[in-house]
Amino acid sequence: MDVYKARNELNKGRSIYDLPLRVTFYARVSTGSDEQNHSLKNQIDYYSEYIKKTPRWAYIDGYIDEALSGTSVIKRESFLQMIEDAKDEKFDFIITKEISRFSRNTLDSIRYTQELLAAGVGVLFQSDNINTLMPDAELRLTIMSSIAQDEVRKISERVKFGLKRAIKNGVVLGSSNIWGYSKQDGKLVVDESEAEIVRHIFSLYTDQSMGIRAICAWLQKRGYRNNKGNDFSFSTIRGILANPKYKGFYCGNKTHKYDYKLNDVRQLDESEWVMYRDEDNVPPIVSEEIWDRANMILRKRSEKQRRQRGSS
Repeated sequence: MDVYKARNELNKGRSIYDLPLRVTFYARVSTGSDEQNHSLKNQIDYYSEYIKKTPRWAYIDGYIDEALSGTSVIKRESFLQMIEDAKDEKFDFIITKEISRFSRNTLDSIRYTQELLAAGVGVLFQSDNINTLMPDAELRLTIMSSIAQDEVRKISERVKFGLKRAIKNGVVLGSSNIWGYSKQDGKLVVDESEAEIVRHIFSLYTDQSMGIRAICAWLQKRGYRNNKGNDFSFSTIRGILANPKYKGFYCGNKTHKYDYKLNDVRQLDESEWVMYRDEDNVPPIVSEEIWDRANMILRKRSEKQRRQRGSS
């Protein structure tokens, strides 16, 4: 599409619906819940019908992303494919519900709409009533994108506040998929069939002086498998040995996401962890004595390996 000519037509009072355009749509939901999947289906049905019933428009199949964050376009495969197809002149115009569907990152919103315009493709953010073919669109887009981005920041702050409250109230955070336990109502409950394997791991490491790789082989030989049916890995066994939950201690605040716009999650120093005995919410699988002994061995072996790597 010739953007200059299209703008001239719009400035003369013609509607976007009067222009002969090849039109597609972009739809996205940010979670995989049934409710959100229903919302996605509604978006697809709505925009397909909306485009097809406009006489001067030619319908082009839409682009759909599911269960991905709107903060960044990274990993949004359909979105990125749409940008490439726009550059290949496969359509002239994109309709999407609102800026937050397109991107909640202001820089991304401006960057990609500019790239699309350079390729001769406009975007209509329907709920926000912004048509990028209009000259004032970039200013309005900047304002609306900034509002959407700030909403992400507020959500991030609310999540952090909720995590702090959960830690204060002793609610067990993190994955429910922790070997030896199931999680019920924010508390851990011992799964005896798996707890037996955890006790074997600690006993082999402390009483029989087995290394982690030898323990992996021992478990494999006896047919023990993880939840996915695979052999236990080195990192899994090491993680079990180092996890204070197995001695009945609550342990939180081990990681921190410094900036809501970034995916970078930092491991915090042990001195910053929130850790205390809490057998009501985190029932022990091994004694504190055997856990402490295992971790003393783990530290010594890790230090020895670091020294050996340093001298090589």
